[in-house]
Amino acid sequence: MQRFKSPEQAQRFLSAHAMIYGHFRPRRHLMTADQYRRSRDKAFRIWQQETCARTTV
Repeated sequence: MQRFKSPEQAQRFLSAHAMIYGHFRPRRHLMTADQYRRSRDKAFRIWQQETCARTTV
C-alpha cells in the first residue's frame, strides 16, 4: 500500500488496473502460440478503438 493515501484509494486503483492487466495478459499457458498472437492482436485493436489511440509504425 505504499504511496497510497488510503486503502480506498489503493482499492480503486487496483480494481481498474486489474481489468486492463487481464485484457493484455491472457493465460498464455492455456493457448497455442498462434492463439496467443491472435488474442494479443485483438486486445490491442480493442484498446485502440476504445482509447482512440494511434500507433506509429
